[in-house]
Amino acid sequence: MRFRVIEIEVKQALAKSSLPDIDYALNPYLGCGHSCLYCYAKMYTRLSSVVADWGGTVAIKRNLLDVLKREVQRLERGSVGIGTITDPYQPVEALYNLTRSSIDILVRSEFKVSIQTKSSLIMKDMDILKRYRNVVDVGLTITSATDTSPMRTFEPLSSPPSARIKTLKKLSEAGIRTWIFYGPVIPGYNDSIEEVAKIIKLASETKSLLYIDRFRVKRFMWLDPFLKSIASRSIGYDWIKFYNSVYNLCRSVGVVCKSGFETVEQQSGRRLDDYLR
Repeated sequence: MRFRVIEIEVKQALAKSSLPDIDYALNPYLGCGHSCLYCYAKMYTRLSSVVADWGGTVAIKRNLLDVLKREVQRLERGSVGIGTITDPYQPVEALYNLTRSSIDILVRSEFKVSIQTKSSLIMKDMDILKRYRNVVDVGLTITSATDTSPMRTFEPLSSPPSARIKTLKKLSEAGIRTWIFYGPVIPGYNDSIEEVAKIIKLASETKSLLYIDRFRVKRFMWLDPFLKSIASRSIGYDWIKFYNSVYNLCRSVGVVCKSGFETVEQQSGRRLDDYLR
């Protein structure tokens, strides 16, 4: 699939973040060429031309680095999450290098950096990641351990699982702190205990922290028949039982495992209208 690239100017590079352990969010691009079907980021993207053509149009923040250089001079030091509503290593990064340059600016200004991606393209920046490994960590979104997984239906243009796993191992071997984001977990697609066990084994081998996150039902999903069926199945799923099984397996092999964004207790007692907000 080919996508359209547009350039925009922004007034802000770093935004306050409510994510755990992250003080600021930085997203070099708006939209994402990976075209993942479950992506919720368009709900938090304000550029209408990108939202209307989600996955087909990507906006480049052409003045991002100049704005960032000004902001790091006045903002309180903290941790910056790169890639909270876009993949910072989607294909356009190979041409624009906004993520690479942002990392360099942030670290030189004494900010910590946490990167999340599902792309093996991050390997191009191994040199600076190794150089700054004391203040940089990298998370790979890995939703399956095999390339033949039905999860490819949801992630048609992202790096295959084998490439992500190889990338994670290379980063870990280089002494870079790594973590795995195993999400979304979609009932009937990647929720089997056998699949989970493979991911936990990978976390153990790479000394990675493991985040598990369920499929999160969003309002736009009810407009698509396929996603609607997935959403309906997810709402009726016993997530408490699933999480408890995962945690028990993690403890048995000494892997630190956390729930993505909310505790198991917070997941109980949900109603349909809670998921549609």
